[in-house]
Amino acid sequence: MRSFSICVFVAVLLVFGWHAATPDSVQGNSAPKEAASSTTDASTNAAVSLAARKGVDWLVAVQGADGGWGQDGGETSYVRAGENLETSGNDVANTAVATQALLRMGHTPTKGKYRERVRRGVDFLLRHVEASPPEGLAITSITGTQIQRKLGPYIDTFLTSMLLAEIDGEMGDAKSNRRVRLALEKCVRKIEENQQHDGSWNISGGWAPILGTSMASRSLFLADKKGVEVEPTVMAKVDDYTKATAQTSDAEGYRSRPMDAGVYADRIGGVAGAGGGVGTVTETIRVHAAPPALAAAAGVPLYKGAQVLEQLSRTEEDREKNAAEIAAVTEALDNVSFTSGYGSIGGEEFFSYLNISDSLHRSGGEAWNRWNADMKTKLVKLQNQEGSWAGHHCITGRVAVTSAAVLTLLVEQSGGSNN
Repeated sequence: MRSFSICVFVAVLLVFGWHAATPDSVQGNSAPKEAASSTTDASTNAAVSLAARKGVDWLVAVQGADGGWGQDGGETSYVRAGENLETSGNDVANTAVATQALLRMGHTPTKGKYRERVRRGVDFLLRHVEASPPEGLAITSITGTQIQRKLGPYIDTFLTSMLLAEIDGEMGDAKSNRRVRLALEKCVRKIEENQQHDGSWNISGGWAPILGTSMASRSLFLADKKGVEVEPTVMAKVDDYTKATAQTSDAEGYRSRPMDAGVYADRIGGVAGAGGGVGTVTETIRVHAAPPALAAAAGVPLYKGAQVLEQLSRTEEDREKNAAEIAAVTEALDNVSFTSGYGSIGGEEFFSYLNISDSLHRSGGEAWNRWNADMKTKLVKLQNQEGSWAGHHCITGRVAVTSAAVLTLLVEQSGGSNN
């Protein structure tokens, strides 16, 4: 009888103990497809929740007095020894993605322990958008930042548009909601009017602008869902671009390493970088006759594959008509040479993993279960002791990388905004 009682007690602990170790924002998720998280055991889920919470706590701890974040923190005193700051002060792109990470953890402009931090981040972004001219794609006068040099000179606009679309109507008062909507509409018009002829936003000045194209398109998709008028022809053009540049015959096109794509690097020393722009040139990139899509992805198939998967899987209809393109990328996920990206893990890899996680989560299934479990285990192991994550090439700054890691760990908490 005693042994039976002990067994019952242990069973109760196993059932209820996980919930006690999980943040409220994670417990609140009960959609059927999100039962996929049950494929990982209780200890893994607890580790993921702890890692995400530590990441958000770190972001809050290094937020600047002006409400913004920079490459490695919101104040100069937060910067790591040895981190090469490519610009000083806080910037729009890092602030946008850090604020989005806080939102994903359940902190909104009206609720959560860090609601005031969210409002300060949003205000930082709104000030920049409001001060920007109506013409052109820029929403900030700050140039040469690390994230701009890697994802394109207008990544600030794309990430801010995504963030504003997410909080549109969620500010808690009519005046603030109106301010957000006007800023969002301004960003949308800028993005629409500056789409490239091929349908992308692969604008020169970045190491991997294909990731910028992904975020530009995604921001328009989210804005449209919130009721902002978005030109259908703009979305059709980026769909056409994506399909035209995708590998559809099999996964082989996504398995090649960067040198196979016609791009290789001669390392001069130091942390790998793209060269040019602001900061020390640490690597020279020689580009041969690479396919245009891979050239836009710095010759790294992972970046392009992640953009294809995200762009072509947003709705059930999309997933049906783009099944061949989606299958090619999904098959490639089992290949280490594809998922390792550039070879070491930089911010570009983190943002690509986020795109893939968001995409696979939309439809669930075995591919999602396997990827989600493996990715969460990988990210938990990569976390620094103080709660941050850092990149090991190109985007090395802790703010962008930590934010992308948190967003990936908590992808189930997207509240359907990605579907």
